[in-house]
Amino acid sequence: MLDAALKTQLQGYLTRLQQPIELLASLDDSAKSHEMRELLEEIVALSDKISLQDENNATARKPSFVVRRVGSDMGIRFAGLPLGHEFTSLVLALLQAGGHPPKVDAEVIEQIKALPGKFEFETFISLTCHNCPDVVQALNLMAVLNPNIRHTMIDGALFQDEVNARQIMGVPSVYLNGEAFGQGRMTLEEILAKIDTGAADREVAKLADKEAFDVLVVGGGPAGSSAAIYAARKGIKTGVVAERFGGQVLDTVGIENFISVKETEGPKLAIALEQHVKAYDVDIMNLQRAQALVPGDVIEVKLANGASLRSKTVILATGARWREMNVPGEREFRGKGVAYCPHCDGPLFKGKRVAVIGGGNSGVEAAIDLAGIVAHVTLLEFDSKLRADAVLQKKLNSLPNVTVITSAQSTEVTGTDKVGGLLYKDRNSGETHRIDLEGIFVQIGLVPNTDWLKGTIALSPRGEIEVDTRGQTSVPGVFAAGDATTVPFKQIIIAMGEGAKASLGAFDHLIRHSV
Repeated sequence: MLDAALKTQLQGYLTRLQQPIELLASLDDSAKSHEMRELLEEIVALSDKISLQDENNATARKPSFVVRRVGSDMGIRFAGLPLGHEFTSLVLALLQAGGHPPKVDAEVIEQIKALPGKFEFETFISLTCHNCPDVVQALNLMAVLNPNIRHTMIDGALFQDEVNARQIMGVPSVYLNGEAFGQGRMTLEEILAKIDTGAADREVAKLADKEAFDVLVVGGGPAGSSAAIYAARKGIKTGVVAERFGGQVLDTVGIENFISVKETEGPKLAIALEQHVKAYDVDIMNLQRAQALVPGDVIEVKLANGASLRSKTVILATGARWREMNVPGEREFRGKGVAYCPHCDGPLFKGKRVAVIGGGNSGVEAAIDLAGIVAHVTLLEFDSKLRADAVLQKKLNSLPNVTVITSAQSTEVTGTDKVGGLLYKDRNSGETHRIDLEGIFVQIGLVPNTDWLKGTIALSPRGEIEVDTRGQTSVPGVFAAGDATTVPFKQIIIAMGEGAKASLGAFDHLIRHSV
């Protein structure tokens, strides 16, 4: 199952085990069960602190296995082979069950240990999903720290009957005590905020006690991270408030144009950004959504939870989000066939018919990836021709199970309890057509996260923040950077440069303003 290099790497990690752990296997005669036993036996052979035995549990999913500390009732189960993106989840589960300390703040650890009640989590994943491991690892850690918390990772492709029965059409999909809990990427802090009812009030009180910053960065993506680092290096009081640290980068799979790094993945870059910012004296306030900006000598940023933060200067780096089709049925069927991440949710549509909306690079790449999984892909482009790079179009046209329709205006998503079809209008003839399908992947670009700034700051007709060559906005002391601004070419490396520029502009403003 594991190649020699991976075995050597895993054996090195397992030397960190402090306490013995056991693997309890629940298997049958299926091919996947044989593969799982082979994997578990290979792991056991790498450390004398790990043992393997069969589990006597008639109700357990097969194949699956439990990871627990010997003598404990720890509730971590993997229903499926945790390979691909989930191999790291397996390694962390082994280490943490074996007593290796997690890289989590002591305050968060105590919060998890103090949670009252019983929590039975189930997470449906796909092994190609780059967002799923974050959720799996967070819930596994909670199960390690609190005996009243149990978690099962379920490979949706392996347990297709359950996926169909629960009508799961997007991953990660999390269930708590049998009820839908959440879908999509969630951090440990986000999960805790949903189940710890007193956490929100404690956070508001904590934020209200903060003194005014010299620079407050709103947004934790590449632009915001760069701005925070440049400000902190000046020795001034710096804060970052973000809805989710990493921003849109977290939803980006392959990155091959970040100069000096040949290739990486979005989540890896997001982790590196956060670690770099934390290396400086920066107050990071995550999971906080800005709701209003109040100009003044000391600028106020009001948050959605009712708290307010104050700062002498503010840098807006709120980034952008997936653009929606804005047609009837889109929001109603989001997570029920309407999706925005083909890498995450594509495996759930194996053997089905899907559509991709958008003929740019993102749309064509999505169609190419999906063509290897689904029965058929229909790509619809509003323009009269595709806008993707020629090399991508050539690859797309070589695929036998892809149909391209141009001059197509999507008008409605139809279905009952899940997506059943898509209506579109031929922009040349005006005729309306229907495509029967089970999934729709929307890939039509980004829209800036600036709705909360309307009426306060100058925005372009497209909703982008207008900035000058120094990153200054129309409001004194307020600067902006990244994909939320009018700066052309939305690229990670450009956003980082603009973040640095806006931070230097804010520092220059502070110097001149104080004089």
